[in-house]
Amino acid sequence: MLIACPHCDTLNRVPEERLNQQPGCGKCQSPLFSGAPITLTGSNFAKHAYKSELPLVVDFWADWCGPCKSFAPVFAKAAGELEPRFRFGKIDTQAQQALAAQFGIRSIPTLMVFHQGKVVAQQAGALPKQAFYQWLDAV
Repeated sequence: MLIACPHCDTLNRVPEERLNQQPGCGKCQSPLFSGAPITLTGSNFAKHAYKSELPLVVDFWADWCGPCKSFAPVFAKAAGELEPRFRFGKIDTQAQQALAAQFGIRSIPTLMVFHQGKVVAQQAGALPKQAFYQWLDAV
């Protein structure tokens, strides 16, 4: 599998059977899985959403959004529990307005799952932990 490093964005080839063995980046030597959401920007989004073969769960959020702030711990916990099945990333819609516009984000939080360059699931609004996990299981 091709996996983008959450630290330096380098693409790494990792055998699927080694995903649970804490693989490291061939370039920066950092772990490929940190158990925390990564910050996605215009410069690193394509590597994680289009080139990496891991499904990418994206939380489009903003600092002023109350529901976004209340959902953040659920999203962070999911990253810790569900990697390497999924990669988790956050896009600040205030700082990354071009990405928000590209995906037609009209309300936040909005959740999207990308797999092999395509949006395979989308959800508007925050979810409780159990509902979020059920939504991901259906992807």
